Amino acid sequence: MSEEPPAVTLEPIGVIHTPFRTPENMPIQPGGAGDVTGTVALRADLADGLRDLEGFSHVYLLYHFHRAGPTRLLVTPFLDRTERGVFATRAPVRPNPIGLSVVELLSVSGCELTVRGIDVLDGTPLLDIKPYVERFDHPADSRSGWMQASARDIRRRRSDERFG
Repeated sequence: MSEEPPAVTLEPIGVIHTPFRTPENMPIQPGGAGDVTGTVALRADLADGLRDLEGFSHVYLLYHFHRAGPTRLLVTPFLDRTERGVFATRAPVRPNPIGLSVVELLSVSGCELTVRGIDVLDGTPLLDIKPYVERFDHPADSRSGWMQASARDIRRRRSDERFG
């Protein structure tokens, strides 16, 4: 018997700005974004929450895939030709279209972060910011499931029409 989870309501805490106006030819994953810089504009009433963040080299950005297509439980990921369950991928066409990127934090100024390695569309609603902490976030014995067999180079891949 499955219990019905409680309803959740999230409000954006800011907006992510990038050079990418459309999904076409956009990098897939921050590893493919290289030196692409962007800004994260936090709501002014949340500025105090950025205190002490500048000491971290990287941050997680959690955001809403506001332009994702309808939910699909089976997808063919960018780095594969085999249909996979959406929860075994990072495809945006999820039941809750929440994205996650680890980006380099270049600076914090007022309510704005400047980041490098950003791979999202301009105007993406920001849901949260969390510091990357290698001691906590880098497990020594991790596995990458089906992706370990992929020989493709993510830095050369760009988005296509599959998830729009």
